[in-house]
Amino acid sequence: MFNKLTPSKKIILLSIITLLIASLYLFYNLNPKILEYQLTGRIRKFIAMLLVGGSIAVSTVIFQTITNNRILTPSIIGLDAVYMFIKTAIIFFFGSTSVVALNSQLNFVITLIGMILFSLLLFQILFKSKDQNVFFILLLGIVFGTFFSSLSSFIEMMIDPEEFLSIQSAMFASFSAINEKLLMISGVILLMMIMIAFKFKSYLDVLSLGRDHAINLGVHYANVTRWLMVMVALLVTISTALVGPITFLGLLVVNLAHEFMKELEHKYILPAAILISWVSLFLGQWIVEHVFEGTTEISIMINFIGGIYFIFLILKERNAA
Repeated sequence: MFNKLTPSKKIILLSIITLLIASLYLFYNLNPKILEYQLTGRIRKFIAMLLVGGSIAVSTVIFQTITNNRILTPSIIGLDAVYMFIKTAIIFFFGSTSVVALNSQLNFVITLIGMILFSLLLFQILFKSKDQNVFFILLLGIVFGTFFSSLSSFIEMMIDPEEFLSIQSAMFASFSAINEKLLMISGVILLMMIMIAFKFKSYLDVLSLGRDHAINLGVHYANVTRWLMVMVALLVTISTALVGPITFLGLLVVNLAHEFMKELEHKYILPAAILISWVSLFLGQWIVEHVFEGTTEISIMINFIGGIYFIFLILKERNAA
């Protein structure tokens, strides 16, 4: 049915679906007596979902392109665990009542610098050899994730229980606990990253062909991929700082974008992934609020579905190998 549509018409269709689901989330079951209160809360979450969905979608598309594999995501490779370690280390060294911990913007900048430094280290390891396969990279991601999660847990055991509460809220993704002070700066950074991603879409198209083909076609592979890794770190920091880690959202939406578009060009994959990410978050949050009545979190639903899909992709990759 959808295969007969051109890529442009598929993007238009996704845009219409996104608008319908967004309207459902914003205006469904509003109570006239508390209209302003309800609508204000929903708009706040709506803006956060726009930023988080866009950040996760773009970062995953870029990361899968430079690693040339549709199974890998920044979260699976351990970037979320690094983020939590940096947040925990800040509380441990400076305390929960320090300026560094209480000032959201300063905390965000420090975390951002730490994430960029780690992404550059990861770049040196991942792309040192052109022969690294997906299972090596997955193993590396598990090692990094376990290592930084263990460090975080060790520090959490050492700090005061009251200070631990300030970290605990960041461990699980929740659109009910949005860091509103970061919405503006996150929005500006995300807009810049999306503009850069679309500007360099031709580079991404070439990189998706593989390292050797990219070099033969004149791409300065090391420099381009290094800067793309910095972009990934920026985008992961944005999404995690706003609501917390959502491990498998990127894996789901980008693979769905590829399956739906049946195209390899990033001028189609990028907008499709962003739109599907928004639809997933709007619909998921609507289900959480109106079906489960707020008794669960959207990250639990996404990680459950995404985890099953991740196992399916691993088995598919193994059988193909």
